[in-house]
Parts: sequence; structure tokens; C-alpha cells
Amino acid sequence: MCGILGILGPEPVAPDILNGLVALQHRGQDAAGIATFDGRLHLRKRFGLVRDAFSQDDVKALDGNIGIGHVRYPTVGIGDVADAQPLFVNQPHGIAMAHNGNVTNVKQLREHLQDHEHRQINTSCDVEVILNVFAAGLSHHIEKDFVDACEHAAREVYEKVKGSYSVVAAVHRKGLVAMRDPYGIKPIVYGKCGENHVIASESCVLDVIGAKLIRDLNPGEVLVIHPDGRVDSRQVVEPQHHPCIFEYIYFARPDSMIDDISVYKTRLRLGEHLATLVRDRGLKPDVVIPVPDSARPCAQAVAEKLGVKMREGLIKNRYIGRTFIMPRQSERRKSVRHKLTPMRLEIEGKRVLLVDDSIVRGTTMKSLIQMVRDAGAKAVYVASSCPAIRHPCVYGIDMSVREEFVANGRNEAEIEKALGADALVYSSMDGMIDSAKRGNPEIKNFCAACMDGKYPTGDVDEAMIQGIVDERKVAQAALEKA
Repeated sequence: MCGILGILGPEPVAPDILNGLVALQHRGQDAAGIATFDGRLHLRKRFGLVRDAFSQDDVKALDGNIGIGHVRYPTVGIGDVADAQPLFVNQPHGIAMAHNGNVTNVKQLREHLQDHEHRQINTSCDVEVILNVFAAGLSHHIEKDFVDACEHAAREVYEKVKGSYSVVAAVHRKGLVAMRDPYGIKPIVYGKCGENHVIASESCVLDVIGAKLIRDLNPGEVLVIHPDGRVDSRQVVEPQHHPCIFEYIYFARPDSMIDDISVYKTRLRLGEHLATLVRDRGLKPDVVIPVPDSARPCAQAVAEKLGVKMREGLIKNRYIGRTFIMPRQSERRKSVRHKLTPMRLEIEGKRVLLVDDSIVRGTTMKSLIQMVRDAGAKAVYVASSCPAIRHPCVYGIDMSVREEFVANGRNEAEIEKALGADALVYSSMDGMIDSAKRGNPEIKNFCAACMDGKYPTGDVDEAMIQGIVDERKVAQAALEKA
């Protein structure tokens, strides 16, 4: 899961890209990059947060009225800085590209590109294969009108590239190009600010830079924004829309709209549903405490429906990143106590209901339960706004090793015991899906493969999952040694 941003306008775009990437920082904290064109390519990418990766001199050097940016969240180790996005090829035209997602057939595509398209693949970043498939497609149709050529190139991408991907590319002297995979698993929106055209992972970026949301890209669409501001769109393949449910539960900012669904309102509805399940279980907490930050709206709704006070019983250190997206398991363990501190005043002598958005490995939750007990809680209940995570994600979330999941091989009573909770309540699958769907009834299906094992792309088998797991284990072993 990463964040992408592209801007085209009459003025230099680097300052707005920088501000927009800060708004997308929650989607990736490992590395950041910006590429712009002003007759030649300017590219800067470094490890770390956006605020640390770019100096004032960098922003001045990133001249040009068209550019793209990226924040990286690694699913396989940290990788080399060369793997950070955007990536660039100089033929045809000169193309810089960034994406959010995960290509599941990347190994086969590397071999095809090298053997049949005579293209050298230099990094382990999967956007490089998308970039080269797209560039090869443009080359095959170089004599055509640019929009027609983009349609043909996008068709080659959609036919050859498997998995999930939302893409933005800056093509020298030709404009911005954006694509969304046929299943629309990852979000991508289009907006405008005066004469500036903006492509971004989330609508919250548009608010930050003063742009207006026009619409989400359709799955299987290619959008072309010309240097003079004209916009062309082609629906290249039939959409089979399955947006990722985890965006609404955890990843996206609450002030974002994704596919016309409010992330914040979805989290409130998740809480209302969760409260009924807590009540049905016969639990009577004295206080509801959210696990900051993404679970806060859900916890608020739980408390309101139960008629119980919500209190900020876990105080967050704002200078620690999101533990779920830290690349090392050891970092996740160490950071929990640095990140969250229990407030004894709101906990001691009370039956505490901790509300979290999800429980994946259980590392954070197990530590939190013990911390709350140590702060004097009479009982510690836990409620999760999504069902148990039991299946690997192959679409770009760092949940690929089944053996790491606390729910692996356990029923709910066993998970409850493993975590050390007095009671554990998971959301139901139907209730979770309904909470999102009520925001936009036009969307009939969501990707919840990590919970129900139903992979929408239809090409995921155990061999593919094991390949991803093996690649991740090798990278993690190297990372832990570093």
C-alpha cells in the first residue's frame, strides 16, 4: 500500500506535490520520491518521511509544470533506494511512473520483457514492469494519436499485468496518464484546482492543496490529461469493481471519499454494528477506549450505541509511525510501548472495552491488553471492526505470511486466550460489508480476501502465495541482518 500523486498545470507543481505527499504520509513511511519535467527530467527520491526526504533546494531543483510523487510502504523488506518510486524510462517520449498496489505475476513479466521486448529490468520494484509494459505498448502504436496509443498501451497492461495497481505517469511533452486495474482494488481520484489537474490516491490530498474532487477513476479506465488541459478518457476493459475493504477500515484517512463512500461514515457504521455484537455477547464495559487513531470513529459509535463513555485511555506519541506498516516485526514489538501510554485515571478499577480497527499479528493488541491490565483495569474486553484476518493478502498489504496471523489455526475462543483478553468480539463479515456498501449501493462487491479467502482476480493459488511468502522471508532475513 503506497500513496501516489500527479499534477499538471501552468505553474511549477513541486510545492503542491510536496504538500500532497505529506497528506498521503499515512500510506507509506519508508521512502518518498518526486519527478518533474521542464524539458528534461528532474528526480529526487530518498528514504524516510516526506518532511525529511526533501530540502528547499530539492524543491527548487524540481522545476516543471508536470510531475508525480510517491510515498512507499514496502511489502517485501525495505529494499534499495533505487526501488523507491517514481521510476523512469526514456523511450518512448520519456515516462516517469508511480503506482500503488502489487503485481502478482512480476517474475513472469520480467522474463517476458527481457526476452521478447528487449527491455532491461533493473530493480525489484513491481512498478518497473508496469512501466515497461506500458512503454512497450506505446512504442507498438507510436504512429497513432497519443490518446489512441495510450488506450492500446493500457489494454496491454490490463491483459498482461495481474494483481492490483493504480497508476499515474508523467509523459514528457504529452501530459499525465492515469490507470486503475480492472478490479479497482486500489483507490485513485481525479480533481482540479483552477487550471491544475490532480491525480491522487485519496481525496484528502485535494482538500489539502485546495482542489475539488471531480470523480474516482473507473476500474479498467485510462485517463489522459494533455499539456493544454484537455482531458480524454477511455474505458479500455469491462470493470469488475472490488475495492479493498481495508481502505475503509484502516488505511485511508477518515476525511477521504473513496468510490463515493465516506471513510469516516463507514467507520461510524462499523462501530454501530460492532456495538450490537458486544451487547449480544452480554458484555457491560464501564468505558470504551479506542486504539488510536483509525479506530476512533468506530469506538465513538460503539460508545454512543452502548450508552457508555468513550475516553482517550491510550495516549499516542505523534512522532512514532504506524506500527502495522513498519517493515520489521521486531520494530513493531519495540514501538508499541513507545507509541502508546495508558492513562491510569481512565482505566483503574474499570471494565475496559478496547476498540481496534483490526487484529493481524496480535503483536500490538497483546501488548496493549497487558498495559491496560498493569494500569489497573478490572477486565479487558477487545472489539475489532473487521473479522479475523486468516488469509494472505497478495494485493499490496503486508499480510502475506499466514503463519504470522494470530488467527491462524485458532478459533475465536483460542484467539481470545492467545491475546490475553477477557472477551473478544469480531465484526461479522456481512455487517462489515454492509457498513461500506451503504455509502454507495452501486458497488456490489468488495475485496475482503484477507478475511474470506475470495481473491477477486481469480488467479491466486497456493503456489503464488508461497512464492510471495518465500520472497518476503528472504528479504526479511536480509533486513534483520542489516
